[in-house]
Amino acid sequence: MIRGKIAKMLCGQKRQISFHTPGHKKRGADITELSYSDNLFSPHGVIKEAQEEIAERLGAYRTFFLTDGSTAGVHAMLFALKERGAKRVALSPYSHPSVTGGCKLLGLEPVLIPVSLKEGIPLQPAREEVEKTLQNADALLLTSPDYYGFFPDLAFARELTERENKPLVVDGAHGSHLHFSESYAGRYADMWVDGAHKSLPALTQGAAVSAKREEWAGALEEGVRLFHTSSPSYPILASVEEAFLYPRNLEIERAAEEFKREVGAIRNDDWTKVLIRYGRNAGAVEKFLESRGVYPEFNDGNYILFYLSPCTKKGELKQLSKLLKKCPAPEAGEEEAHTAEVMNEQDGAFEYIPLKEAVGRICAADAGIFPPSLPIIRKGERINESAVRHLENAVHTFGLKEGKIAVYTEKE
Repeated sequence: MIRGKIAKMLCGQKRQISFHTPGHKKRGADITELSYSDNLFSPHGVIKEAQEEIAERLGAYRTFFLTDGSTAGVHAMLFALKERGAKRVALSPYSHPSVTGGCKLLGLEPVLIPVSLKEGIPLQPAREEVEKTLQNADALLLTSPDYYGFFPDLAFARELTERENKPLVVDGAHGSHLHFSESYAGRYADMWVDGAHKSLPALTQGAAVSAKREEWAGALEEGVRLFHTSSPSYPILASVEEAFLYPRNLEIERAAEEFKREVGAIRNDDWTKVLIRYGRNAGAVEKFLESRGVYPEFNDGNYILFYLSPCTKKGELKQLSKLLKKCPAPEAGEEEAHTAEVMNEQDGAFEYIPLKEAVGRICAADAGIFPPSLPIIRKGERINESAVRHLENAVHTFGLKEGKIAVYTEKE
């Protein structure tokens, strides 16, 4: 069933001969800015109508579709903050790389909020730490939900930022499916990004960024134009619109919560994130599942995450449950929460050395497993054996070059 205006436009195309880009010259959805299609940078037709409809659905003043993923939206939000006078942004040290990279690109200073780690999972910032850190920043950026399925206290953050007269922005890349609920970032933030392709039925890179009120819309739109491609994909645009029009699936939401209890998953806040701790058995469990055609979202060397969506079928959960019964039992958590040390950024000469030789050295660039795109070892921290082991066993990493990690050169 086609619901969206962009998809209907694409399906209504007449037979034509292409003397325009793209070079494959095939009739179909992958077209460019033609007389009947519209222009994402200055929409006046179906894209304009679609964005307005989705903005109303999300509770936004303006919503901008993205075909470059949530990263373009994060950068556009950071640009809007800077454009309106912000110089320092309070954020978690475990924010997505697009956040820290955007700050570096725009010359914004990240003011890191101390966070706690429990059983290898970075927790959401505590109220008192958010309040304390915001005193030294001009804006607050939170992630909701995080990759492990936990929410920050957005109601408190909204109250705090209003009291301090400072903007609240949210990286909601993993929370597009929440737009039906009270937990949705758009109910609290001045600006937020939705990674529609992550938890709704949109094509990869399909996303949206929104402004709650008119005062932020202009600067955000300018940021979108600066950071977004000038050659957007119409199939992705159509899929973003369709994704936000996709009906809520309460049946699978209830089944997901029941499934979590059945398989011994970690208690978290988001029904789409089924997180199971297998510890040192995580790699073996992942290989067993993949040999039977089941592919989880990630294995971080400790946890395996199964990522659901409204398109997940109950039969698929039953099939996964049967397979997990053949795997080692999930490990019980015993580790107490402890506060992660917030490191000061430092600069200096650095070199890349083999991971095995890096224990005890000071890391010169964030490094971790992708996904979940969170640093296992942060710039400025001393590299330990646990971090090296996780990085060595990971299939996909970031911050490494050909198996080597950046460390600061030791002074003689």
